[in-house]
Amino acid sequence: MKPDKESARGLAQVEGYLLWNAELEQARRQARRFTDALPWLTTAQRDDVERVYVADRVELCRETLTRIADRAVALRGEYTARYDRLRARCVAQSVLTVGTVAGVCAAVAVISR
Repeated sequence: MKPDKESARGLAQVEGYLLWNAELEQARRQARRFTDALPWLTTAQRDDVERVYVADRVELCRETLTRIADRAVALRGEYTARYDRLRARCVAQSVLTVGTVAGVCAAVAVISR
């Protein structure tokens, strides 16, 4: 793998790590805010509710990210197929145009003799 690609891959991994940790911290803050609205909970109950809340939020995020990644892969395949068809049509049209122009030029050359 080229150094540029390795660097880009490494940066993408670091970015993903930082984004995931930010999401986890956001889930923890929301869990604390949720349990703060329930003042009658004991400390143990509060910890359990926060743990379950964070786990549920993390699972939801994971499912969402998986769905988005799967869709991105599917779209990449669709767009690659469309691009390949478009490129083939453009090449065919170019060959046809060049052939037509060459034929017309040959016909004009033969007729003008």
